[in-house]
Amino acid sequence: MKKTIKVVGAIIENENKEILCALRSPKMSLPNIWEFPGGKMEAGELISVPIEREIFEELGCQVKYLETFNENIHEYEKFIVHLITAKCHIIDGIPKAREHSKLLWLKRENLSSLVWTPADLPAINALTNEKV
Repeated sequence: MKKTIKVVGAIIENENKEILCALRSPKMSLPNIWEFPGGKMEAGELISVPIEREIFEELGCQVKYLETFNENIHEYEKFIVHLITAKCHIIDGIPKAREHSKLLWLKRENLSSLVWTPADLPAINALTNEKV
């Protein structure tokens, strides 16, 4: 039986209505693919706790959780990811790629131009179709 990993991904939008995209480093599993930054969620945690913690660790900035946006489960070859994406905004600092190879700000309509992790695709599709 495959292990299920519960993870959170932050949808961070700037004042120009661009969304932060993070390129997984060659050292990570699923290397060189784009994702929403975030990380593992521990049992019993409310989503705001791991998303704020993981963004501080990965990007060196502070975000505030706003709302859950999308939730899905994706089965990879060796494990299953239960991904919860949440809208957040930056309250302090500037995101820096500490663990990722690169960070990029993109408009909603351009998100699908990148190669995303399969688990992130449902959120990408929802964002692309969202009326703002």
